[in-house]
Amino acid sequence: MRATESNQDYPFAVTNTAAALLDGTGTVVAWTAAAEALLERRSADVCGRPARELLADAGGWDAVLAQGGRPGDPEGREGWEGRATLRHGSGGELEIGFRVLPLHDGARHDTARFLVLGAALDLVARWRQDHAFTHELFLQGRVGLAVFDRNLRLLRTNSHLLPYTGVPVDLRGRRLADFLWAEDARTIDDRLWEVVHSGTPLVGFNTTVRTLDDPRGGRIVTVQAFRLQEPDGHPMGVAAVFTDVTDHERARGRLDLLYRATGALGGSLSVLRTVEDLVKVLAPAFGDCAAVDLAETVLTGGEPPADGQLTLPLIRMAVAGTESEALRTGTAQFAAPLAAPGTPECRGELVTGLGDPPTGSGDDTPPEWAATVPDAHSAMTAPLCARGIRFGRLTLWRTGDAAPPEEDDLALLEEIAARAAVAVDNARRYTKERRTAVGLQRSLLPPATSEKPALEAAGLYLPADADSGVGGDWFDVIPLSSARVALVVGDVAGHGLHATAMMGRLRSAVRAMADLELEPEELLAHVDDMVLQFASEAENGDPDDGDAGIPLPSGPAGATCLYAVYDPVTRTCVMASAGHPPPAVVGPDGTVEYVELSPGPPLGVGGWPFEPVERELPPGSVLALYTDGLIERGEGDIDHGMRDLADRLLRSDVLGRPLREARHDIVAGLPPGRLRDDVTLLLARTRAVEPGSITTWLLDPDPAVVADARHLVLAQLTAWDLDELSFSTELIVSELVTNAIRHAGGPVRLRLIRADTLTCEVSDSSNTQPRMRRARSSEEGGRGLYIVAQLSHRWGSRYTMGGKTVWSEQSLPLA
Repeated sequence: MRATESNQDYPFAVTNTAAALLDGTGTVVAWTAAAEALLERRSADVCGRPARELLADAGGWDAVLAQGGRPGDPEGREGWEGRATLRHGSGGELEIGFRVLPLHDGARHDTARFLVLGAALDLVARWRQDHAFTHELFLQGRVGLAVFDRNLRLLRTNSHLLPYTGVPVDLRGRRLADFLWAEDARTIDDRLWEVVHSGTPLVGFNTTVRTLDDPRGGRIVTVQAFRLQEPDGHPMGVAAVFTDVTDHERARGRLDLLYRATGALGGSLSVLRTVEDLVKVLAPAFGDCAAVDLAETVLTGGEPPADGQLTLPLIRMAVAGTESEALRTGTAQFAAPLAAPGTPECRGELVTGLGDPPTGSGDDTPPEWAATVPDAHSAMTAPLCARGIRFGRLTLWRTGDAAPPEEDDLALLEEIAARAAVAVDNARRYTKERRTAVGLQRSLLPPATSEKPALEAAGLYLPADADSGVGGDWFDVIPLSSARVALVVGDVAGHGLHATAMMGRLRSAVRAMADLELEPEELLAHVDDMVLQFASEAENGDPDDGDAGIPLPSGPAGATCLYAVYDPVTRTCVMASAGHPPPAVVGPDGTVEYVELSPGPPLGVGGWPFEPVERELPPGSVLALYTDGLIERGEGDIDHGMRDLADRLLRSDVLGRPLREARHDIVAGLPPGRLRDDVTLLLARTRAVEPGSITTWLLDPDPAVVADARHLVLAQLTAWDLDELSFSTELIVSELVTNAIRHAGGPVRLRLIRADTLTCEVSDSSNTQPRMRRARSSEEGGRGLYIVAQLSHRWGSRYTMGGKTVWSEQSLPLA
């Protein structure tokens, strides 16, 4: 027996073995030093004495012999093993395991001797356990076991090292590169070399294994390895365990793919972005190529017919993968049935063997959808079906060395397609609602371009992306009296139909107030009161009204508005702001500056005044009004956005180009359909009424000057070559001047303005607005304003700082 545990498995350590030599009578003849160390009994004390005296129970000698055979018994076995309890030299007991080896001299059995080898029973048990473990490890079939030498040549393997096609039966002396792909073999060899040289075990290393005979797909194995050492500590080789985890990894990969695909489907409410994000996840993770085909009606928010047997044109909306260009150019649009007759379930289809030679059976022609990719060897498709209606399909192709899909892969594709169908259907329904909202929004806006004597105007509106929803931005160009024009830009907080509805109400309110010829600050104050009324109506709505639809949000609407009035006669612009960004002015010299406003609170707050600002604008100046979506855009602070807008105004050459062209260059570069907020832009290039087209007279408050006023007007019309308007203008001036002298008193100012119309203004110091009434047949007066209304294209009155002005417009005769 060995004295040390470290050398217990070394078969040649004879000097360390505890042994005794017995003669045929069971007397100890020889006793090794290792035996002395084991029992702490000297050789001189043991030799020559019966072996039975070494037993802790001397009467148990027969029981020990019964485990094998009696020494000298010719019928005994050629060696046997057993266990015994011996007396230790310290007075205690020691249980050992022993082995008896008969030593025959080849003549007489009674002169035979016996070599008895012994070891502590726990060491013997451990050796037997190690031997049984190693033996059974090489017999089991759950994992692959291999022993490599120091040069990484296989010494020993079990029968299930790599149970794949292409692994030789006899692997002894081979390298992994002899039957595995060079790349795969090199990956494993590199890790095993690290184990041999460092001694650090390799734990849980996953890699792909492909054989030379069957390289397609391969298997995923987990490699664990540890170094084997010689008794002197030098490396003997390495032992490695190969565990096939392909099914586990594929199942985990499918779950991960399903998770990522679900996340991609929830990232947008746009049909196009939804399917684009989906195919980017599927290719190349699940297939080399991926495509989504949708019915054309889905793109506009429409719904395909519920009859699944109808054939609808499918448009390829999104592609990804190695053959994406071929998918785009080869089959950009084609017709295919959304459902096969008699198959109500939304099931997928799997096709393998694409490109293989035909077998002659007549059924080898692949479906049209599968033959789209020329290099594909397999394909699978799943319909997009929601609420029992099919409106598209999801298709994947595999090429090259990728493994053909299995039924589990098709089941996963069907699950992804089912979730994609719900997401696309939601996006389709949202697209329909958004198109309605955008259509409503655009219908509430004025024409994009307009030409007035006072200015040239061009507006532009870009809705926010599908995720944000339609907002409440608007712009307006409102013609006023005396060739003046009002410019309006506003922004209702929030998105959706309620914001669009609020925008329509505010635009109507602003136009109605503008028709009253109010000053900008007064107009905003009146609109502010109206917004407060709107909010109060929304809060006090009937809670039991189930048909009320989408309620307006409670509280202040939070709308901002900028109202400006430009007068081409005085060449001044008066503006006021309700929480809106200041307009930019591009001067004729090419400088850009922002008007310094003192903005009031947004509309709907109430209780705060609005301050007007007057700015002189030379002819040819460009006034740019906008909403905050143009200067914020999530790219930095507002100051940076305003500087960027100033640069865009100069680069687009708003001074030298038609504004209807320059407006598009200003917003160039903004991501279409990806805006976080609506963008509204209104450009206005100012013009001026020439001094020769304006005439003003100051009249005394004397009825006799009415005749003088008529003569002055007739002379001026003759100078302007407008004699065709002499009769009507003479009557209008006579009535307006007479009313001003009779009811107001004080000096009267008469002014004619020739622009696109002929404007006649009579101003006095009275604040009483004229009111047209129907005179009775017996009355001598009361018909003046009626006559003015009949002769004028339009007429009205407005308050001024010193009283009021009554005006009348007549269309100019054709040239």
